[in-house]
Amino acid sequence: MDKSIHFPNLGIHLENVGKTITIFGFDIAYYGIIIAFGMLVGVILAYNEAKRTGQNADNYIDLAMIAIASAIVGARLYYVIFSWETYKDDLLSIFNTRRGGLAIYGGVIAAVLSVYIYSKFKKLSFGQLVDTACIGLTAGQIIGRWGNFFNREAFGGYTDSLFAMQIPLNMVYVSDVSTELANNSIMINGIEYIQVHPTFLYESLWNVCVLCILILYKKHKKFQGEVFLFYLAGYGLGRGWIEGLRTDQLRFMGFPVSQVLAIFLVVISIIIIMIKRKRIKN
Repeated sequence: MDKSIHFPNLGIHLENVGKTITIFGFDIAYYGIIIAFGMLVGVILAYNEAKRTGQNADNYIDLAMIAIASAIVGARLYYVIFSWETYKDDLLSIFNTRRGGLAIYGGVIAAVLSVYIYSKFKKLSFGQLVDTACIGLTAGQIIGRWGNFFNREAFGGYTDSLFAMQIPLNMVYVSDVSTELANNSIMINGIEYIQVHPTFLYESLWNVCVLCILILYKKHKKFQGEVFLFYLAGYGLGRGWIEGLRTDQLRFMGFPVSQVLAIFLVVISIIIIMIKRKRIKN
């Protein structure tokens, strides 16, 4: 089975990109390793940010364990709910996440709910908690998106742009291959490739920009929770565009769920920021 991935217009040719690594006889998916590493980096950044702002940093270790567990469950539930046709005849496959199937927005929603409950239980500021955590969350997303690279998933339609990525057709899920991709497939050394938008890369790079802006913006926030609202707006702005390129959109009644949610969160977050800042000014 061909394991190569090419970025022809960048002159990058990777000949042996596997999906798993074998350790002591066990196959471990790169997807899981990268997601776990992203979470670890996110927790470390949130912990350091808590110390810098004079908070009890240990609260974020406790919160991380709760929020990460909630996020994994939420990300999977979100994906399964909006891909029910795939799982309804094989319910046990719901628990198989080795091939991906985690939706970031589901994870964020579940994590935020767990943070809210934690804040009430510990009598802490919810706004301050999410402001601190979103720095780590964004960094985790930057890293985590590369799990999609190894899984050959979360890609867009056909393109011949600078970042165009070529992947073997037999290494992707048939359901992710649009008619446009199939019609523009190419043969390289007897192997059929599709040439796609690497939307996972776009989102990772977009989140680098979001993280840089958040780091600068947090020094000028006027109220607790403002940085998190800015994260929702910034991430949502990019996700709303990038989601429109993807061939594996989760849909409900014909609407792309994550794209609609992203646009909604952009609008709502900006409105709340404007209203709160106006009240503070007055």
